[in-house]
Amino acid sequence: MTPLETLLRDEWGRLLALLVAQFRRLDLAEDGLAEAFEAAARTWDDVPDNPPAWLLTTARRRVLDRLRAEAVAARKLPLLAVEASVQEEAQAFMADVGEPVQDERLRLVLLCAHPSLPAPSAAALTLRLVLGVSTEDVARLFLVPTTTMAARLTRARKRLAAESFEVPADLAPRVAVVADVAYLAFTAGYAPGSGPDVLRASVAGEAIRLVRVLRSVLPYADVEVDALLALMLLQHSRRDARAVDGRLVLLPDQDRSRWDLAAIAEALDLLRPWVAAPASPYLLQALIAAEHAIAPTAADTAWDRIVLRYEELEDLTGSPVVRLNRAVAVAEASGPAAGLAVLSGLTLPGHRLPATRAELLARLGRLDDARTAYDEAIGRCGNLAERAHLIERRRLL
Repeated sequence: MTPLETLLRDEWGRLLALLVAQFRRLDLAEDGLAEAFEAAARTWDDVPDNPPAWLLTTARRRVLDRLRAEAVAARKLPLLAVEASVQEEAQAFMADVGEPVQDERLRLVLLCAHPSLPAPSAAALTLRLVLGVSTEDVARLFLVPTTTMAARLTRARKRLAAESFEVPADLAPRVAVVADVAYLAFTAGYAPGSGPDVLRASVAGEAIRLVRVLRSVLPYADVEVDALLALMLLQHSRRDARAVDGRLVLLPDQDRSRWDLAAIAEALDLLRPWVAAPASPYLLQALIAAEHAIAPTAADTAWDRIVLRYEELEDLTGSPVVRLNRAVAVAEASGPAAGLAVLSGLTLPGHRLPATRAELLARLGRLDDARTAYDEAIGRCGNLAERAHLIERRRLL
């Protein structure tokens, strides 16, 4: 990854939030920042001393140029009035990019979670604007074509054009949307849909930070927010064991001594008060992840309890992805034939369904069928590390 690509991934959301806070124009802010990155790609023979400050200054100039160029610029002058606090934050940011400033990204996330937007559009827009996930990767996460996602993002931006950038007094209506957005962002980092990375730890870590911020500003304890944070921590605790020399290492084969025990302990502390709470999606997923975390070895995993949790989760959500995961658990608890039976009739875009079917067919000794299923999975997989893993599994048949 080039320095500029790293900047795009790490700084896009913060820079965009500062620009939106200053100009109150989402469209101009996004265009200006995109143009600043394009200018950097053209002109940076050497990376400047403070790259984010350079990008922010360039983007601000581009936005101001656009405003001045508009024939109605005079009527838009009030938009150029910058709140003193925001101005101070921007100046502090430019003076020392290493110091945290007020989290404008939370405002941006809450704006993206506006009730006027359908939840999928809100999630997609937040991934694109706050964390800088590419439109292509967002489309993969939502299992839609890139052109469809691009159109969805455009419609969402237009809907938000005149909305306030302030934190609403009543956060409750937006909490569920923000939680879903954060988990999608986490998924984009933990299991990228495309590119060479097994995982993008910084993106996943940013999503965790987003949930911590959300949890800290809520005036009440929320089971789903606590469970979501626990779920993320449990999954993120395996990051160092999940990739070795750029290769994907599946859960049963991971070196558990490399798991982050502090993160696991924090997650279990978060879950402990909610163990007897009514079933809810993130709580059930977190309890499943906890079963993996507390098992001393893969062989000691309580697959029977995991199957029951997945049955509850499938009843609650009706999700085909949950059914796929339940099939894996059933296969571990009752054998590959039972897992294949759960997959019967299931349709799902992407590579995970044929990859799972291939693995179960291989365990049953149906090698020709397994090769066919692996071929389908390889053809559908856009992540290079996962694709290499599938190719290797097929080669070993």
